[in-house]
Amino acid sequence: MRRPTRTAVLATVATAPFLAGGWIIQSRAQRDGAQLLEQVMGLVSQRFVDTVDAPALFEKAARGLVKELNDPYTELFTPKQIADFSRQTNGRYGGIGMEITEQNNYVTVARVFPNTPAENAGIQEGDRIVQIDTQSTLRWKTTQVSNVLLGTPGTKVKVTFARPGVAAPITHNFTRAEVHIPAVAYSMTFDGNVGYIPVTRFSEATAQEIGDAVRKLQAQGAKGVVLDLRDNPGGILEQAISTSNLFLRRGQEVASVRGRQGDAQTYVATAQPLAPTLPLVVLVNGYSASASEIVAGALQDHDRAVVVGTTSYGKGLVQTLFPLDGGYALKMTTAKWFTPSGRSIQKERKLIDGQYVEVHPDSLESDSVRKARPKYRSDAGRVVYGGGAVTPDVIVKPDTMSTAEQTLARALAPKFPEIYTALSEMAFEQKGKLRPDFTVQPQWRDDLFSRITKAGVKVEKAQWDAGSAWVDRQIEQRMARVAFGDSTAKRHDLNDDVQLRRAIDMVKKAQAQRDLFAMVPAPAQGVLPNDRPTAQGTAAAKP
Repeated sequence: MRRPTRTAVLATVATAPFLAGGWIIQSRAQRDGAQLLEQVMGLVSQRFVDTVDAPALFEKAARGLVKELNDPYTELFTPKQIADFSRQTNGRYGGIGMEITEQNNYVTVARVFPNTPAENAGIQEGDRIVQIDTQSTLRWKTTQVSNVLLGTPGTKVKVTFARPGVAAPITHNFTRAEVHIPAVAYSMTFDGNVGYIPVTRFSEATAQEIGDAVRKLQAQGAKGVVLDLRDNPGGILEQAISTSNLFLRRGQEVASVRGRQGDAQTYVATAQPLAPTLPLVVLVNGYSASASEIVAGALQDHDRAVVVGTTSYGKGLVQTLFPLDGGYALKMTTAKWFTPSGRSIQKERKLIDGQYVEVHPDSLESDSVRKARPKYRSDAGRVVYGGGAVTPDVIVKPDTMSTAEQTLARALAPKFPEIYTALSEMAFEQKGKLRPDFTVQPQWRDDLFSRITKAGVKVEKAQWDAGSAWVDRQIEQRMARVAFGDSTAKRHDLNDDVQLRRAIDMVKKAQAQRDLFAMVPAPAQGVLPNDRPTAQGTAAAKP
């Protein structure tokens, strides 16, 4: 699982360089400070003993100013960084449509996105990129390969691949296209009538993708849905609002944003919902952040979903992207957002020395800590907790590994690229021989041990055997993913995913949303409405 990156944050794009028409220097101190900086920069650029790079100096001065804000979410972006940020946030870029990783001195295809030049050419997961145009890619890093493959749609690039089990190299002349990275890579049903939708990010089309998945699952007979926001670092504010609107009635508040001057902007559901009464469980964990927390918090406050899992990350800040001259941009924290009941989700705390500390999500889950946290009320009067992050209605901690498994996993962590390569080789050899309901064979574990030791990985056989359950899970996941794709891999993962199992069991037992809340332990229960429309905004009392 990945911790939310600093660039994967809730952001809205400003169309003007500065708010309110620009910086307005209002005080003598501000004027003096600006004059001081200007004088120093002028003297250094004109009179310093050595020739200086004035543009570089100005950039460093700007970065120093941003650094002094001591805000980990405020960043000055170069033109390249803003392009990377835009690609990550919007989920679109010019390229051929592959996710890549490093294996054995070559960059290897880890995923092929649908409806892309790579998919149309038949590129497969596991193909190694050995040459781009006339350049060998031996020992290239993923960033090097990515920089060459990215480009303006319509331009050409020639790529040569080596495929396991195929002797001759495979060469394709690609025409780059606009590639969309799906936020919902797949959706599926469990037990015939429980829909499952994993959401990886909130990019420009996330709400539409979730809506399409809900329609598909309902057509397949799903009577309820599990919306999985675990490990989702967030993204675009508007997409979080639109996603909430799929399940909330028109007029219900989704979130409010409050800036420096105390001015508040309230976002409400503006369209008719797609699924206003469909039984819904939302999964979150310590890596669910920002836009994920907006959705979970809004649905929780309006009693529209039961939230299951572990406490979320706790990022309740809004960043605005300000375009600057020269292609630069400033991503700056401009506001905090609040759930409909008035909860601030921001869990980061500023210490006396000016540094920031992040409260670990698990520390908010003990009974004693929860009792000390501010209590808010949902529309139905259920207790929901403030004080940072979204606390689930039903806390389910993930399974922990045995001591032997943990010891083996820690020992092998530095060599996981070699292990991943060996797993992939085994998976591609077995592809075509497996049934979707396959089970891991003991000889596969021995085969993997032989492969990684030949690759230079040092591990004792006794330690390997003691952690065999962990080894088998790695084999099972990789083989299922390579042979059958994401949905089959998730089915194989279900036995180890206690949070998802709990959510599925709850939805299976529910005929309506109120049935789900009957499964929530006190004190979170309240008097639930009979799926009737609620008044605009929230009826929850503020503490």
